[in-house]
Amino acid sequence: MTAPLDVEPTPLALMLLGRESDPRSERGVDCPGDLPAPSDPDLVERARAAKAKLGERVFVLGHHYQRDEVIEFADVTGDSFKLARDAAARPEAEYIVFCGVHFMAESADILTSGRQQVVLPDLAAGCSMADMATAEQVAECWDVLTEAGVAEVTVPVSYMNSSADIKAFTGRHGGTICTSSNARRALEWAFGEAEGTPGSQGRSKVLFLPDQHLGRNTAVRELGMSLDDCVVYNPHKPNGGLTAQQLRDARMILWRGHCSVHGRFSLDSVRDVRERIPDVNVLVHPECKHEVVNAADQVGSTEHIIKALEAAPSGSKWAVGTELNLVRRLAERHAPDKEVVFLDRTVCFCSTMNRIDLPHLVWALESLVDGKVVNRIEVDAETEKFAKLALERMLALP
Repeated sequence: MTAPLDVEPTPLALMLLGRESDPRSERGVDCPGDLPAPSDPDLVERARAAKAKLGERVFVLGHHYQRDEVIEFADVTGDSFKLARDAAARPEAEYIVFCGVHFMAESADILTSGRQQVVLPDLAAGCSMADMATAEQVAECWDVLTEAGVAEVTVPVSYMNSSADIKAFTGRHGGTICTSSNARRALEWAFGEAEGTPGSQGRSKVLFLPDQHLGRNTAVRELGMSLDDCVVYNPHKPNGGLTAQQLRDARMILWRGHCSVHGRFSLDSVRDVRERIPDVNVLVHPECKHEVVNAADQVGSTEHIIKALEAAPSGSKWAVGTELNLVRRLAERHAPDKEVVFLDRTVCFCSTMNRIDLPHLVWALESLVDGKVVNRIEVDAETEKFAKLALERMLALP
């Protein structure tokens, strides 16, 4: 009989076995009240009635990846940062109902006033990418960089798609937040290369969190670095799976994270659509893998994708590599003038975005009408202070 191993189970192992939980990453799957039935034929009217009763007291934000049934009731639509800024620009709204995912609602809470209350209709609407970098893992990574003697020359640049904890870490260590549309400017600032930008006091490395693909694509395609300038830090390996010398040699230290939607697109997806549709233009998001981005005709943020299709000539054909709800909406908007198809044959909804459905929205709005604030997202004062500092650095970018 083999003797039992003297091994202390990790928190992650206990979570996978169902014996432990992480209250900061597990958003919950139950609502404190009963949701309307999804088959309720009056849901649309109930949503309209509740929104009308609340009037200007409520401001509903809808991310581009939301279902059509939810987008119908959004006062504004956009990407994550645009929506957070829109919320901050509506100080008269007592309630901000954010139809998106958890990190977006956190950002809205950080950027809005203390009297405004941010509501996420379903607390289980998280983000797999954001959850790939926990505060403990990133703190351990910084210790590794410190031991390698490179922390003092490293500036963290964190993607908007990160938790408030990671944004606060970024703020504490002199870094900035970026979006997919301003990642180049953020990296130029970090390396002190942008004309007329103070830079970051001579620091020569970037720790890019949590999406490795956006970091790599921006550094190589837009800043002219080589793939050899990039290393990937794996939080599940000792020292991130890297030697001290690798960390010293690297310019971009990429976190091993990715978008579960955009990471599914492959080089075969691009080749297949080019064979099926002659003269097709392939347009992808920079969260896609490096080889997919290199094989595309155009690369850009969600807002860039929308604008590119609006400006496209009549009769043009487009295969778009981003979330399916948005692609389908764009296809309907531009038909029959332009042909817009999904890049891959496999259905690729964002499963957590799709948790916000009409029953959850109706429940949240009707609860507000009844004077009950449900699923409020609140960031503690200390975290908010440093996360806001990082966000303000981004806002100051030229």
